[in-house]
Amino acid sequence: MIHGALNIKKLLGAMRRLDASDLHIKVGIPPTYRIGGELRPIEADPVSEDEADHLLDPLLSEVQKKKFDETGDLDFAWHLEDTEGGGGDRFRINMLRSGNHTHAAVRRVKAEIPTYADLRLPPVYSNIVKKQREGLVLIVGVTGCGKSSTLAAMLDEVNATRPVNIITIEDPVEYRFVPKQAIISQREIGIDVTDFHEALRHVVRQDPDVIFIGEMRDQETVLSAIQAAETGHLVFGTLHTADTMGAFGRMLEFFPQDERAFVRNSLAATMKAICAQRLVPANPELGGSKVVPAVEVLLTSPTVRELIRDERDSDLPAVIATSRADGMVSFTQYLAELVDKEWISSQVAQEYAPNRDMLNSILKGVEVKAQSLVGRIKG
Repeated sequence: MIHGALNIKKLLGAMRRLDASDLHIKVGIPPTYRIGGELRPIEADPVSEDEADHLLDPLLSEVQKKKFDETGDLDFAWHLEDTEGGGGDRFRINMLRSGNHTHAAVRRVKAEIPTYADLRLPPVYSNIVKKQREGLVLIVGVTGCGKSSTLAAMLDEVNATRPVNIITIEDPVEYRFVPKQAIISQREIGIDVTDFHEALRHVVRQDPDVIFIGEMRDQETVLSAIQAAETGHLVFGTLHTADTMGAFGRMLEFFPQDERAFVRNSLAATMKAICAQRLVPANPELGGSKVVPAVEVLLTSPTVRELIRDERDSDLPAVIATSRADGMVSFTQYLAELVDKEWISSQVAQEYAPNRDMLNSILKGVEVKAQSLVGRIKG
């Protein structure tokens, strides 16, 4: 029977051995891991109501318990020591109340900060870090697509190559950075500071060169990111949106209609790159990871800035598709590259491609005519 601190730590510790990405605790079913993208319950009795309500108690502070009792939701991070079987891994934990009982979703965050090679990311991510000293860089995608790992790799490159002051604002802190050339302060919501708003009100007074905002979730965080970028800081952030084009609409949704033109002008001036990603099943022969990221990269250029200002976001995919030489890439183009590398199958590419006709043309070696893609932009 599962009960108490020892057992929750055993459940967490087993995630490394099983290579599980997630653990779900829900009343009425056994603890369930996500392994290779599939949910797999363990061989155990279903979790009772009492077990679900108290299984995670040993991980919580009194402040966290009070917050969960008051709101029915809690996000926090937990670190499992090597001696407890977790290999030093960290865990991002979300607790929620459902049917008046406690459920939980746990995401395993590996202790080591990943490299671009570990994540199988293209060189453009490193190029963005090398080139940019100020402005706004966004990593976007749906929940669970690897945004945190990608940004950890990018921030650690800054950490390793520049004598700068990095300040992160995270909810919760997932990867712990060790200062290299940079100095770094990681502020966790609910522990080091009350909320994102409070942290952002003070961040520019803390002499940062680089700011990481864990999630741009409302008007104030978006506006603070833009203002910090306008004043010469390099700002990294994440946003929940499926692709690069959707990032602008998502940010503008936070503002009233009469302020959106101003926000567009500010984004056109400060935005340096938007990198969208989604995880797709890898070929079994690839080894290691069972998934690989498919990416879409938008880099700002005079044309891109003009389209943003003129509310012509729908024309951005055409610019991306015809600017491969500049480092941009569409999801469809990148899926074709993954097939060419034999990292994914053509069937997987077909399933995930936004434009299957273009994918088939690329895979068949047929050159897509740039004139047909950009004609309406010039018009």
